[in-house]
Amino acid sequence: MIDYAITIMGTKPGTKKSDITETKAYGTAQVREVLTLDAFAKHITDHGCAYDKGDVVAIITKAVKCLREQMLAGNKVVLGDLGGFYPELQTEGSVLAEDFSTDNILAVNVRWLPGKDFKNLRQDATFQLVPTRAAQTEATKEIKNQETIQGME
Repeated sequence: MIDYAITIMGTKPGTKKSDITETKAYGTAQVREVLTLDAFAKHITDHGCAYDKGDVVAIITKAVKCLREQMLAGNKVVLGDLGGFYPELQTEGSVLAEDFSTDNILAVNVRWLPGKDFKNLRQDATFQLVPTRAAQTEATKEIKNQETIQGME
């Protein structure tokens, strides 16, 4: 189940808050838990994996190192249903092609093209409406304030 909150945002991404003239309500996913590499490896082994957690961690760690190596070599790596990974350049344009140099390359990012199992999870997803993080924080403050007031009585 995917938790989501309703957030009011400007309709034009990148607009300064003070310049927003139109807003809409959007659903935003709320992450329940962040799994570390060890926790994810344990999750994999809990699904009947032939390898133990240490082996899975070692394989994923080696895969990350090798994937980075392949990105720096300018290659695309396709990992079956997981999808493909390839390098993408973030550049600053120049007026003339002959003026463009590696100084215009600001960043090298890794792009992920989802495989068939990850293209759109909507069909298999279920959802639960939850308060926004800001609303949760406010509610927690209010609870703590009430506890403090009750403790003083």
